[in-house]
Amino acid sequence: MGQVREGARLGAWAVAGVIGLAVLYVIGAFAFGGAGWITAPFRGEAEQRENTVGSGVFRQSTYEEFFELCEAVQNAEGTIEVLEEERKTASETRTTQIDQSITALRATRIESVNDYNSKASQEHRAPFRDKDLPYSLDADAEHTTCTN
Repeated sequence: MGQVREGARLGAWAVAGVIGLAVLYVIGAFAFGGAGWITAPFRGEAEQRENTVGSGVFRQSTYEEFFELCEAVQNAEGTIEVLEEERKTASETRTTQIDQSITALRATRIESVNDYNSKASQEHRAPFRDKDLPYSLDADAEHTTCTN
């Protein structure tokens, strides 16, 4: 019976030793930066968000970018109108040039509309769109209004 107790006592000490080493390992991992591997994804996402969305420069430039994109759409529309008016009295050579310009301006306008809509739907940019700007622009509309 004495040998059984002695064996149980040695087993208990062995289990306690393994648990103690595990606890020391966990403490060492946290104390010497090993926990950084565990928390790196969370810290990286938070740091990235803070560097962009939390940045005053990012907020201001995003706010202005929405106005610039909407203005680019309106500028293209205005130029298209002027060219269409000029086309009515233009020579055949000039009409060809005007048609090419109008085609290019329509493509540029659609690109600006798509860029605006894409950025307006991004979670990290949308909060910085002015409340008076439309949520999205219509690529098929003839005239764009940049205020509600």
